[in-house]
Amino acid sequence: MRRANAGSLRSLRELNRLRVLETVRERGAVSRAEIARHTGLSRSTVSSLVGDLQQAGLLVERGGRGGAPATAQGGRPPVLLALDPSAGTVLGMHFDHPFLRVALADLGSTILAEARQALDIDHDAASGLDAAAALVEEVLERAGVERDHVIGAGVGLAGPIERKAGTVGSSTILPGWVGIHVAEELTGRLGLPVHVDNDANLGALAEFVLGAGRGAREMTYLMLSSGIGAGLVLDGRLYRGAGGTAGEIGHVVVDEQGPICRCGNRGCLETFAGADALVELLRRSHGDSLTMEGMLALAEAGDPACRRVIADAGRAVGGAVASLCNQFNPDRVVVGGELSTAGELLLDPMREAVERYAIPAAAKDVEVVPGALGDKAQLLGAVLLVVGQSDRAFSGRLRAAVGG
Repeated sequence: MRRANAGSLRSLRELNRLRVLETVRERGAVSRAEIARHTGLSRSTVSSLVGDLQQAGLLVERGGRGGAPATAQGGRPPVLLALDPSAGTVLGMHFDHPFLRVALADLGSTILAEARQALDIDHDAASGLDAAAALVEEVLERAGVERDHVIGAGVGLAGPIERKAGTVGSSTILPGWVGIHVAEELTGRLGLPVHVDNDANLGALAEFVLGAGRGAREMTYLMLSSGIGAGLVLDGRLYRGAGGTAGEIGHVVVDEQGPICRCGNRGCLETFAGADALVELLRRSHGDSLTMEGMLALAEAGDPACRRVIADAGRAVGGAVASLCNQFNPDRVVVGGELSTAGELLLDPMREAVERYAIPAAAKDVEVVPGALGDKAQLLGAVLLVVGQSDRAFSGRLRAAVGG
């Protein structure tokens, strides 16, 4: 029990660091008192977190605002804190269907360079990891950044991650990755600290800190793409479950007689509302060359069949979200992933299903909104994953770079 509590406290402290960092990032330069007011954290907690972040080389102190008195008593202006983007850079990676994407960002979460490669991640982990290492070299060259200026890498995988082992938690969802310790493998290839999480969790982290989830306390992030996943933020912190597989909403069974899912069950939500399933429904009438992008473009242009399957998907997802609302009572559901670009065509039926199937109190509490970060959510979440674990991930090189 003590271990679980210690882990929860570490996770909460990591998220609180992110809240402090985001306040500084958003406002440019800010005092400790202003951070406390903005985040709702106590001044003593803010001072402790700022100390952590200064030691890690993330925050630097500046003088008070020039020319303006800081206090009503005419005292000295308060010391302001600022993020030092030049203190280091962070790599973010996203292994998704059917692309691998790698980005380099500064400590203000500004992406400096990005590259991607078509890749089927379902089968061969080794080739995927080798491709990621090659793309890292590409983005470093594009940005003109030396490797010793990179403080770590965050990785999002389109599958459940066993937190203790650091391996993929399902032999059916990513069969080629079973038994692969992704962080260790990439650390060996890159010579950098690497942290790995499920891509829906990273989307949740990014939207909560930087995007449409800001200000929420209980939030669910839905990633609607070829697969369907959810990231949960409960009481202001990312919730991964006992083993790290929380949020696999795409494998909630909605029809026991439905199609066989890649997980081995029948009638999972993903088989009714995943992008691949929707495209397959339309190929008989629209041709075998139809893609998800083509379906979304046709829907926007008014194609009735494409609009129908997207709206039906919204209702199916909304039914699953209603159950989630009954269990966790979120105040905000943020919808991301490629299918979210369908906008209100997808979201309106989802909201209607939540209102219909959730208990009235839970339905009243929740707001269903589109994500604000688009296809950058997972990459930014991967960056934040590293920043949030600064005491373990940031090397002595970073501290030396800022004179620590």
